[in-house]
Amino acid sequence: MNNISWRRVFFFIFLLTLSIGSCRAQIFHKNPEKQLFDKTLGEKKEVKVKEPRSVLKAKRKQEANDRKLQKEYEKNVKRSQKRAIDIQSPEVQTRMKQNKKDLTKRDKEKKKKVRASTRKAGEKYKE
Repeated sequence: MNNISWRRVFFFIFLLTLSIGSCRAQIFHKNPEKQLFDKTLGEKKEVKVKEPRSVLKAKRKQEANDRKLQKEYEKNVKRSQKRAIDIQSPEVQTRMKQNKKDLTKRDKEKKKKVRASTRKAGEKYKE
């Protein structure tokens, strides 16, 4: 009795493995665009999906809108910085302008130092 149950279990496993393989073959047969392997070379294929024109147009429109918003944001930041300086007293204005100049000079030196420490650009700044 025990011998028969083991046979049934092995037979069930055997049928299960065969059915899984055939299901997978049917999936690839139904969707040839989604196949990952070239039958002749065994290399991966890249499937390019061409989007409709309306989608491409909407994407371009959205990118243009994003660029416009970014420009407006930068413009508003500059305007608010200028206003922050304009409402100060003349002594504070000169000090703020000098601090801004010092900051840009420091950043420029830092960038130069970083570039000089790299291998390729090191030749340019060696003394």
